[in-house]
Amino acid sequence: MRAFIRYFTEYLRSTSRPALIVTIIFVTSLIAANYSIGIESRIQALPWYAALVAFFGFFCSVLALVWGLQYEWGYKERTLTSSPVLRRGKITVTSTAAPSAYFRPQMLLLLALAAFYFSLKMVHWDLGSLLPRSIGFPWDRYTLLLLQLPLKLLLLFGFLFACYKTGLLGNEEGLGRSVGLTGRNFNPVPYFGLLLVLLPLIALASTQHDFLQVYPKVRNLDFLNGYAHPSWPWKLLYELSYGLDFLGIELFFRGLLVVGLIRFVGTDAILPMAAFYCTIHFGKPLAECISSFFGGLILGVLAVRTRTILGGLIVHLGLAWLMELGGWLGHLWIH
Repeated sequence: MRAFIRYFTEYLRSTSRPALIVTIIFVTSLIAANYSIGIESRIQALPWYAALVAFFGFFCSVLALVWGLQYEWGYKERTLTSSPVLRRGKITVTSTAAPSAYFRPQMLLLLALAAFYFSLKMVHWDLGSLLPRSIGFPWDRYTLLLLQLPLKLLLLFGFLFACYKTGLLGNEEGLGRSVGLTGRNFNPVPYFGLLLVLLPLIALASTQHDFLQVYPKVRNLDFLNGYAHPSWPWKLLYELSYGLDFLGIELFFRGLLVVGLIRFVGTDAILPMAAFYCTIHFGKPLAECISSFFGGLILGVLAVRTRTILGGLIVHLGLAWLMELGGWLGHLWIH
Protein backbone atom coordinates (compact mmCIF):
# COMPACT_ATOMS: atom_id res chain seq x y z
CA MET A 1 0.00 0.00 0.00
CA ARG A 2 2.86 2.39 0.76
CA ALA A 3 4.23 1.81 -2.72
CA PHE A 4 0.80 2.50 -4.26
CA ILE A 5 0.50 5.75 -2.33
CA ARG A 6 4.02 6.76 -3.35
CA TYR A 7 3.36 6.03 -7.03
CA PHE A 8 0.17 8.10 -7.01
CA THR A 9 1.78 10.96 -5.08
CA GLU A 10 4.66 11.07 -7.57
CA TYR A 11 2.18 11.15 -10.44
CA LEU A 12 0.26 14.07 -8.90
CA ARG A 13 3.51 15.97 -8.40
CA SER A 14 4.69 15.39 -11.96
CA THR A 15 1.45 15.90 -13.86
CA SER A 16 0.12 19.26 -14.99
CA ARG A 17 -2.00 20.79 -12.23
CA PRO A 18 -4.07 22.99 -14.62
CA ALA A 19 -4.79 20.01 -16.90
CA LEU A 20 -5.82 17.88 -13.91
CA ILE A 21 -8.08 20.57 -12.42
CA VAL A 22 -9.78 21.47 -15.71
CA THR A 23 -10.26 17.79 -16.53
CA ILE A 24 -11.91 17.18 -13.15
CA ILE A 25 -14.22 20.17 -13.76
CA PHE A 26 -15.02 18.89 -17.26
CA VAL A 27 -15.74 15.34 -16.05
CA THR A 28 -17.84 16.70 -13.17
CA SER A 29 -19.91 18.70 -15.66
CA LEU A 30 -20.45 15.61 -17.82
CA ILE A 31 -21.53 13.58 -14.79
CA ALA A 32 -23.95 16.31 -13.71
CA ALA A 33 -25.41 16.50 -17.22
CA ASN A 34 -25.75 12.73 -17.50
CA TYR A 35 -27.54 12.29 -14.18
CA SER A 36 -29.88 15.18 -14.89
CA ILE A 37 -30.75 14.79 -18.58
CA GLY A 38 -29.49 11.25 -19.25
CA ILE A 39 -26.74 11.41 -21.89
CA GLU A 40 -26.09 7.67 -21.92
CA SER A 41 -29.75 6.62 -21.76
CA ARG A 42 -30.70 9.01 -24.58
CA ILE A 43 -27.99 7.59 -26.83
CA GLN A 44 -28.95 4.00 -25.97
CA ALA A 45 -32.57 4.78 -26.94
CA LEU A 46 -31.49 5.55 -30.53
CA PRO A 47 -31.44 2.92 -33.30
CA TRP A 48 -28.18 0.96 -33.11
CA TYR A 49 -26.56 2.71 -36.09
CA ALA A 50 -27.41 6.17 -34.74
CA ALA A 51 -26.25 5.15 -31.25
CA LEU A 52 -22.96 3.94 -32.75
CA VAL A 53 -22.37 7.33 -34.39
CA ALA A 54 -23.44 9.23 -31.27
CA PHE A 55 -21.17 7.22 -28.96
CA PHE A 56 -18.27 7.61 -31.37
CA GLY A 57 -18.72 11.39 -31.52
CA PHE A 58 -19.09 11.62 -27.75
CA PHE A 59 -16.02 9.49 -26.96
CA CYS A 60 -13.91 11.32 -29.56
CA SER A 61 -14.95 14.68 -28.07
CA VAL A 62 -13.96 13.60 -24.54
CA LEU A 63 -10.61 12.24 -25.70
CA ALA A 64 -9.88 15.26 -27.90
CA LEU A 65 -10.60 17.80 -25.15
CA VAL A 66 -8.58 16.08 -22.43
CA TRP A 67 -5.81 15.25 -24.88
CA GLY A 68 -5.71 18.92 -25.87
CA LEU A 69 -5.37 19.89 -22.22
CA GLN A 70 -2.45 17.53 -21.85
CA TYR A 71 -0.78 19.04 -24.92
CA GLU A 72 -1.41 22.58 -23.74
CA TRP A 73 0.13 22.04 -20.31
CA GLY A 74 2.04 18.79 -20.66
CA TYR A 75 4.40 19.41 -23.58
CA LYS A 76 7.53 19.73 -21.42
CA GLU A 77 9.65 16.66 -21.16
CA ARG A 78 8.73 14.57 -18.13
CA THR A 79 10.36 11.70 -16.36
CA LEU A 80 8.25 8.58 -16.29
CA THR A 81 8.73 4.89 -15.79
CA SER A 82 8.98 2.73 -18.87
CA SER A 83 9.71 -0.98 -19.10
CA PRO A 84 10.13 -2.24 -15.54
CA VAL A 85 13.79 -3.04 -14.82
CA LEU A 86 14.78 -4.01 -11.32
CA ARG A 87 17.71 -2.05 -9.92
CA ARG A 88 18.39 -2.54 -6.24
CA GLY A 89 14.79 -3.69 -5.87
CA LYS A 90 13.28 -0.60 -7.52
CA ILE A 91 11.92 0.25 -10.95
CA THR A 92 14.08 3.12 -12.17
CA VAL A 93 13.92 3.25 -15.97
CA THR A 94 12.77 6.66 -17.35
CA SER A 95 11.62 8.12 -20.66
CA THR A 96 10.46 11.46 -22.13
CA ALA A 97 7.69 12.81 -24.36
CA ALA A 98 8.07 15.60 -26.94
CA PRO A 99 5.37 18.04 -28.16
CA SER A 100 5.18 16.45 -31.63
CA ALA A 101 4.23 13.10 -30.08
CA TYR A 102 0.76 14.37 -29.11
CA PHE A 103 -0.31 14.69 -32.75
CA ARG A 104 1.59 11.85 -34.36
CA PRO A 105 -0.74 10.35 -37.04
CA GLN A 106 -0.10 6.82 -35.79
CA MET A 107 -1.27 7.72 -32.28
CA LEU A 108 -4.29 9.77 -33.43
CA LEU A 109 -5.41 6.90 -35.66
CA LEU A 110 -5.07 4.50 -32.73
CA LEU A 111 -7.21 6.79 -30.54
CA ALA A 112 -9.89 7.12 -33.22
CA LEU A 113 -10.02 3.36 -33.74
CA ALA A 114 -10.20 2.86 -29.98
CA ALA A 115 -13.18 5.23 -29.73
CA PHE A 116 -14.89 3.40 -32.61
CA TYR A 117 -14.29 -0.02 -31.04
CA PHE A 118 -15.80 0.99 -27.73
CA SER A 119 -18.74 2.65 -29.47
CA LEU A 120 -19.37 -0.68 -31.17
CA LYS A 121 -19.14 -2.41 -27.79
CA MET A 122 -21.70 -0.03 -26.24
CA VAL A 123 -24.49 -0.80 -28.71
CA HIS A 124 -26.62 -3.90 -28.22
CA TRP A 125 -25.75 -6.83 -30.44
CA ASP A 126 -28.85 -8.63 -31.66
CA LEU A 127 -27.61 -12.18 -32.11
CA GLY A 128 -31.04 -13.79 -32.07
CA SER A 129 -31.03 -14.55 -35.78
CA LEU A 130 -27.82 -16.60 -35.37
CA LEU A 131 -29.34 -19.04 -32.89
CA PRO A 132 -30.81 -22.35 -34.07
CA ARG A 133 -34.61 -22.29 -34.17
CA SER A 134 -34.66 -25.38 -31.98
CA ILE A 135 -33.54 -23.28 -28.99
CA GLY A 136 -36.68 -21.95 -27.33
CA PHE A 137 -37.45 -19.85 -24.29
CA PRO A 138 -35.78 -19.44 -21.80
CA TRP A 139 -32.58 -20.88 -23.25
CA ASP A 140 -32.54 -18.58 -26.26
CA ARG A 141 -32.60 -15.55 -24.00
CA TYR A 142 -30.01 -17.09 -21.68
CA THR A 143 -27.68 -17.89 -24.59
CA LEU A 144 -27.89 -14.33 -25.88
CA LEU A 145 -27.02 -12.90 -22.47
CA LEU A 146 -24.19 -15.37 -22.01
CA LEU A 147 -22.55 -14.78 -25.40
CA GLN A 148 -22.69 -10.96 -25.60
CA LEU A 149 -19.60 -10.21 -23.50
CA PRO A 150 -17.32 -13.09 -24.62
CA LEU A 151 -17.96 -12.19 -28.26
CA LYS A 152 -17.13 -8.55 -27.56
CA LEU A 153 -13.92 -9.67 -25.86
CA LEU A 154 -13.12 -11.76 -28.93
CA LEU A 155 -13.65 -8.66 -31.06
CA LEU A 156 -11.23 -6.74 -28.82
CA PHE A 157 -8.55 -9.41 -29.25
CA GLY A 158 -9.05 -9.19 -33.00
CA PHE A 159 -8.83 -5.39 -32.86
CA LEU A 160 -5.64 -5.46 -30.78
CA PHE A 161 -4.09 -8.09 -33.04
CA ALA A 162 -4.86 -5.99 -36.12
CA CYS A 163 -3.34 -2.90 -34.47
CA TYR A 164 -0.25 -4.91 -33.58
CA LYS A 165 0.19 -6.44 -37.05
CA THR A 166 -0.16 -3.04 -38.71
CA GLY A 167 2.45 -1.50 -36.38
CA LEU A 168 0.11 0.82 -34.50
CA LEU A 169 1.12 -0.77 -31.19
CA GLY A 170 4.75 -1.25 -32.13
CA ASN A 171 6.02 -4.74 -32.72
CA GLU A 172 9.31 -4.81 -30.87
CA GLU A 173 7.95 -6.37 -27.67
CA GLY A 174 5.20 -8.70 -28.86
CA LEU A 175 1.46 -8.14 -28.58
CA GLY A 176 1.15 -9.21 -24.94
CA ARG A 177 3.79 -6.84 -23.60
CA SER A 178 2.60 -4.03 -25.90
CA VAL A 179 -0.72 -3.97 -24.04
CA GLY A 180 0.52 -4.99 -20.59
CA LEU A 181 -0.63 -8.60 -20.74
CA THR A 182 2.49 -9.91 -19.03
CA GLY A 183 3.43 -11.23 -15.61
CA ARG A 184 7.03 -10.04 -15.76
CA ASN A 185 8.14 -8.64 -12.37
CA PHE A 186 4.55 -8.82 -11.14
CA ASN A 187 3.70 -9.22 -7.46
CA PRO A 188 -0.04 -9.88 -6.86
CA VAL A 189 -0.01 -9.61 -3.04
CA PRO A 190 -0.40 -5.79 -2.75
CA TYR A 191 -3.42 -5.84 -5.06
CA PHE A 192 -5.26 -8.32 -2.87
CA GLY A 193 -4.40 -6.02 0.05
CA LEU A 194 -5.98 -3.14 -1.84
CA LEU A 195 -9.16 -5.20 -2.26
CA LEU A 196 -9.29 -5.71 1.52
CA VAL A 197 -9.04 -1.95 2.03
CA LEU A 198 -11.96 -1.41 -0.37
CA LEU A 199 -14.12 -4.08 1.24
CA PRO A 200 -15.81 -1.73 3.79
CA LEU A 201 -16.76 0.67 0.98
CA ILE A 202 -18.43 -2.16 -0.94
CA ALA A 203 -20.27 -3.20 2.22
CA LEU A 204 -21.53 0.36 2.66
CA ALA A 205 -22.56 0.62 -1.01
CA SER A 206 -24.48 -2.65 -0.65
CA THR A 207 -26.93 -0.89 1.66
CA GLN A 208 -27.77 1.87 -0.86
CA HIS A 209 -30.96 1.82 -2.93
CA ASP A 210 -29.38 2.90 -6.24
CA PHE A 211 -26.70 0.22 -5.86
CA LEU A 212 -29.27 -2.50 -5.22
CA GLN A 213 -31.23 -1.43 -8.30
CA VAL A 214 -28.22 -2.43 -10.43
CA TYR A 215 -26.56 -5.27 -8.50
CA PRO A 216 -26.28 -8.18 -8.53
CA LYS A 217 -26.22 -8.44 -12.31
CA VAL A 218 -27.08 -12.12 -12.02
CA ARG A 219 -30.67 -11.04 -11.28
CA ASN A 220 -30.92 -10.65 -15.06
CA LEU A 221 -31.36 -14.43 -15.01
CA ASP A 222 -34.43 -14.46 -12.78
CA PHE A 223 -36.42 -15.61 -15.81
CA LEU A 224 -34.65 -18.98 -15.43
CA ASN A 225 -36.36 -19.63 -12.11
CA GLY A 226 -38.86 -22.40 -12.60
CA TYR A 227 -37.10 -23.71 -15.73
CA ALA A 228 -33.65 -24.75 -14.47
CA HIS A 229 -33.35 -27.08 -11.47
CA PRO A 230 -30.96 -26.22 -9.97
CA SER A 231 -30.34 -22.80 -11.50
CA TRP A 232 -27.05 -21.99 -9.74
CA PRO A 233 -24.73 -23.69 -12.34
CA TRP A 234 -26.25 -21.57 -15.08
CA LYS A 235 -25.92 -18.44 -12.95
CA LEU A 236 -22.31 -19.30 -12.12
CA LEU A 237 -21.57 -19.63 -15.84
CA TYR A 238 -23.12 -16.20 -16.33
CA GLU A 239 -20.87 -14.75 -13.60
CA LEU A 240 -17.83 -16.17 -15.39
CA SER A 241 -19.03 -14.58 -18.62
CA TYR A 242 -19.58 -11.31 -16.73
CA GLY A 243 -16.03 -11.52 -15.39
CA LEU A 244 -14.58 -11.79 -18.91
CA ASP A 245 -15.82 -8.26 -19.56
CA PHE A 246 -13.39 -6.91 -16.99
CA LEU A 247 -10.49 -8.55 -18.76
CA GLY A 248 -11.63 -6.61 -21.82
CA ILE A 249 -11.97 -3.38 -19.82
CA GLU A 250 -8.45 -3.67 -18.41
CA LEU A 251 -6.98 -4.63 -21.79
CA PHE A 252 -8.65 -1.66 -23.44
CA PHE A 253 -8.23 1.14 -20.90
CA ARG A 254 -5.05 0.27 -19.02
CA GLY A 255 -3.52 -1.93 -21.71
CA LEU A 256 -4.21 -0.12 -24.97
CA LEU A 257 -4.79 3.46 -23.77
CA VAL A 258 -2.01 3.55 -21.16
CA VAL A 259 0.67 0.89 -21.72
CA GLY A 260 0.17 1.14 -25.48
CA LEU A 261 0.46 4.94 -25.53
CA ILE A 262 3.14 5.74 -22.94
CA ARG A 263 5.78 5.38 -25.64
CA PHE A 264 4.17 8.41 -27.32
CA VAL A 265 3.32 10.77 -24.43
CA GLY A 266 4.36 9.08 -21.20
CA THR A 267 2.16 9.59 -18.14
CA ASP A 268 0.06 12.12 -20.07
CA ALA A 269 -1.82 9.08 -21.42
CA ILE A 270 -3.37 8.49 -17.98
CA LEU A 271 -5.71 11.48 -17.67
CA PRO A 272 -7.51 11.10 -21.05
CA MET A 273 -7.97 7.41 -20.29
CA ALA A 274 -9.49 8.16 -16.86
CA ALA A 275 -11.95 10.68 -18.36
CA PHE A 276 -12.98 8.22 -21.09
CA TYR A 277 -13.25 5.44 -18.50
CA CYS A 278 -15.58 7.55 -16.36
CA THR A 279 -18.00 8.12 -19.26
CA ILE A 280 -18.61 4.39 -19.76
CA HIS A 281 -20.02 4.28 -16.20
CA PHE A 282 -22.84 6.73 -16.94
CA GLY A 283 -25.39 3.94 -16.66
CA LYS A 284 -24.14 2.92 -13.21
CA PRO A 285 -25.02 4.31 -9.74
CA LEU A 286 -23.76 7.89 -9.24
CA ALA A 287 -21.19 6.99 -6.57
CA GLU A 288 -19.73 4.27 -8.81
CA CYS A 289 -19.51 6.68 -11.74
CA ILE A 290 -17.68 9.33 -9.68
CA SER A 291 -15.28 6.82 -8.14
CA SER A 292 -14.51 5.33 -11.57
CA PHE A 293 -12.61 8.48 -12.58
CA PHE A 294 -10.29 8.32 -9.59
CA GLY A 295 -10.08 4.54 -9.83
CA GLY A 296 -9.06 4.94 -13.46
CA LEU A 297 -6.31 7.35 -12.44
CA ILE A 298 -4.97 4.97 -9.80
CA LEU A 299 -5.04 1.92 -12.07
CA GLY A 300 -3.47 3.98 -14.85
CA VAL A 301 -0.58 5.02 -12.60
CA LEU A 302 -0.04 1.41 -11.55
CA ALA A 303 -0.09 0.28 -15.19
CA VAL A 304 2.61 2.83 -16.05
CA ARG A 305 4.79 1.86 -13.12
CA THR A 306 4.50 -1.90 -13.63
CA ARG A 307 3.82 -2.12 -17.39
CA THR A 308 1.25 -4.84 -16.69
CA ILE A 309 -2.54 -4.89 -16.39
CA LEU A 310 -2.64 -7.97 -14.16
CA GLY A 311 -2.80 -5.94 -10.95
CA GLY A 312 -5.65 -3.84 -12.28
CA LEU A 313 -7.41 -7.01 -13.42
CA ILE A 314 -7.18 -8.47 -9.88
CA VAL A 315 -8.64 -5.28 -8.39
CA HIS A 316 -11.31 -4.78 -11.05
CA LEU A 317 -12.45 -8.38 -11.20
CA GLY A 318 -12.36 -8.66 -7.41
CA LEU A 319 -14.48 -5.53 -7.07
CA ALA A 320 -16.96 -6.77 -9.68
CA TRP A 321 -17.56 -10.10 -7.97
CA LEU A 322 -17.58 -8.52 -4.50
CA MET A 323 -20.23 -6.09 -5.72
CA GLU A 324 -22.24 -9.04 -7.02
CA LEU A 325 -21.94 -10.65 -3.60
CA GLY A 326 -22.77 -7.37 -1.87
CA GLY A 327 -25.85 -6.89 -4.04
CA TRP A 328 -27.04 -10.43 -3.30
CA LEU A 329 -26.54 -10.00 0.45
CA GLY A 330 -28.17 -6.55 0.32
CA HIS A 331 -31.32 -7.98 -1.24
CA LEU A 332 -31.36 -10.79 1.31
CA TRP A 333 -31.13 -8.21 4.11
CA ILE A 334 -34.04 -6.21 2.68
CA HIS A 335 -36.25 -9.26 2.35
